[in-house]
Amino acid sequence: MARSRKKSASRGLMYVATAGLPLPLRELLRSRLGTPLLLVLLAAGLLGSGILTLQWSNGRPSVAIDRQRAAEVRQAVRERVVAASDGTTETGGSGSVQEVIRRLAAQSLAPADASAGRASAAAGPAAVPASTPSEATLGTGMEPQARPLSPVSPYQPTIRIATFNIQVFGISKLQKPHVMQVLAEVVRRFDLVAIQEIRSVDDTVMPQFVSLINSTGVRYDVVVGPRLGRTSSKEQYAFVFDTTRIEVDPRSIYTVPDPQDLLHREPMAARFRARGVPPSQAFTFTLVNIHTDPDETSTELDALAQVFVGVQQNGTGEDDVILLGDLNVSEDQMGELGRLPGIAWTVSGVPTNTRGTKTYDNIVFDRRNTIEFTGRWGVLDLMQEFSLTTAQALEVSDHLPVWAEFSVYEGLAGPLALQPGSAPR
Repeated sequence: MARSRKKSASRGLMYVATAGLPLPLRELLRSRLGTPLLLVLLAAGLLGSGILTLQWSNGRPSVAIDRQRAAEVRQAVRERVVAASDGTTETGGSGSVQEVIRRLAAQSLAPADASAGRASAAAGPAAVPASTPSEATLGTGMEPQARPLSPVSPYQPTIRIATFNIQVFGISKLQKPHVMQVLAEVVRRFDLVAIQEIRSVDDTVMPQFVSLINSTGVRYDVVVGPRLGRTSSKEQYAFVFDTTRIEVDPRSIYTVPDPQDLLHREPMAARFRARGVPPSQAFTFTLVNIHTDPDETSTELDALAQVFVGVQQNGTGEDDVILLGDLNVSEDQMGELGRLPGIAWTVSGVPTNTRGTKTYDNIVFDRRNTIEFTGRWGVLDLMQEFSLTTAQALEVSDHLPVWAEFSVYEGLAGPLALQPGSAPR
């Protein structure tokens, strides 16, 4: 009798759920094949929407859950159901719950394209509440001030540039799917990411990482520098960038010379241009990727002042030089680099290590030249963003990603970049 009641209740739910559908589809779903078919469609929808990711390792399948994407779909369901109940659906007020469910099913079953992936990723913190990543004005000693960020659309007048020390990034980390999924999602939130501490003798580490990033349909590429370091433990720098938003000048990639051996790892430089606007109007800039030695910061920060000026005067005529990476010092300990005329930095008073105790990572530029800075920046909290414990976040890295936002148009001033006192010195 109990089994009969369950079957009857299940059939009743199926009749309600399929009400209003075309007759052939309604009859198919109400048949014996209906429940298995719905389960298959549900699984396909979860995979297609990006909530579930199917991967193969050693011939065995594994499924990973993208919590961020699930939250987005859940929020969309809430909004549409509320709209339906208020009579304000897209059908002009006559939408029913069944109509809302059908539209959501169609949306979730559609393959996630590159622009959809970027909506939850590349602009990163723009797609989540501003309170999640710390956000503040240009480094002035002021307290961080959160301001709302709008969702990403297929065209954006700004780009997000980030820096991320992925602690001891090599084969062992590649073999941890749960860690790699977080790392891939972090990169997808930005248009360009400068990466430090790639430590492996295997040249396939970064290509494998980029393949994982692109598994959702986005199109990222990578530029990797040589192995550097005075000891047997060598490290590489890399720039990973969205090719639909950023292009690199391959002739501009070089390791900054250090004839006096003042730096444990010489910086890597490369010139980029924003895409999506006429090339003659596009923001061009040179990035200088650096990871200082924590035991030699006083010497290295002074040397980086010479590096910064040297890159400005390297003959390319590029006035927008952005130095970013793991400086291993806070903003008030930058030595000669912090005393350069017009120098400015984004991160001020906000920890950038995973334990939340130190400010190590930063993005530095000359405010007189790089007026394209919009004044928006952030530190992406891995624990809050991906619902991780401290131990789980430390598996990803002992550093947090740091980002800053710039106009895609050359010479278009941001709201804060030209204000008096916008630089700390």
